[in-house]
Amino acid sequence: MSTISSITADLERQAIELPSWAFGNSGTRFKVFAQPGVPRDPFEKVADAAQVHALTGLAPSIALHIPWDRVEDFDKLRAHAEDHGLRLGTINTNTFQDDDYKFGSFCHVDERIRAKAVRHALDCVDVMDVTGSRDLKVWLPDGLNYPGQGDLRDRQDRLADSLQQVYARLGEHQRLVLEYKFFEPAFYATDVPDWGTAYVQCVALGERAVVCLDTGHHAPGTNIEFIVMQLLRLGRLGAFDFNSRFYADDDLIVGAADPFQLFRILVEVVRGGGYDEGTDVSFMLDQCHNVEPKIPGQIRSVLNVQEMTARALLVDRQALAEAERAGDVLAGNAVMMDAFSTDVRADLADWRASRGFAADPMATYAQSGYAEQIAAERVGGDQAGWGA
Repeated sequence: MSTISSITADLERQAIELPSWAFGNSGTRFKVFAQPGVPRDPFEKVADAAQVHALTGLAPSIALHIPWDRVEDFDKLRAHAEDHGLRLGTINTNTFQDDDYKFGSFCHVDERIRAKAVRHALDCVDVMDVTGSRDLKVWLPDGLNYPGQGDLRDRQDRLADSLQQVYARLGEHQRLVLEYKFFEPAFYATDVPDWGTAYVQCVALGERAVVCLDTGHHAPGTNIEFIVMQLLRLGRLGAFDFNSRFYADDDLIVGAADPFQLFRILVEVVRGGGYDEGTDVSFMLDQCHNVEPKIPGQIRSVLNVQEMTARALLVDRQALAEAERAGDVLAGNAVMMDAFSTDVRADLADWRASRGFAADPMATYAQSGYAEQIAAERVGGDQAGWGA
């Protein structure tokens, strides 16, 4: 098995994009709980994200959500991010909070509403042109609650047409990243419910259409690492939305519920080239810290991804291959379990400190006084968040 010293060069290139909405108030369909010091605008979200990167060295970009993060001057926001050592990353669409989208957006039977949804996505591409973002992420709430509510085939055809209109607007170096989710808010049929549907739609669009895999968007028991392998094999895995869940789309801190699953996913990422130098696979968090503090929640999340990436890099691929050829089931499993069971936390802390970052980012943030500072300063105005 490899040692930490042999994988530090690989660890150095790790970059995990933070979601702007993780720093705003969030909740469930029952209640959104406010917290002191929550940002009131995208500029304050950027400042909070910068704290995570300054302490960990892992999070050099922040994803934006339109219209939640719309500002009058995106050039100014871009400069603000750069002043804080960050860049503006993925631009996310929102077709789930407008009354017109009650029965769908890209798939809606009404041409006027489909056109409205497409215009929104095109507006997001306009934002990308200013922010320098590569990726437009499209997650759609579209679906049906009851058999007979809509025609499944017609909805797929309308989806394809809407996506094509958006894809045609992309610049040469921009991508459309299509995210799937097996249910919710629709319960009978979701129009982009699985990786196969997303893959088929992307292939029809062209090479710059890729799939986003949200780790919480699968039925319980799904072998997610198999999907990772297959999308990498097909060259269509564009991005991850990392989070954790116990039941459905819980959006909890990544690795909190099943760290072994996170490890297995990252083993396939490494095996399939998704972590190679120059890879086009983006790592991003998609989490809502409903009850825990926002910034520490993001710090803990990126550290969990770093830890499991390190363990995945420690897997002895030669020993795995030898065990497979020999038909030695227990030896092969032991290789995986040895890597997963390796406690790399102290080594990672020392390595972070050697690079000028906090050995213990959680403790360093708690002692920094930043949480108390923003709670005192951010008084008045409207806190960022989303309605439930």
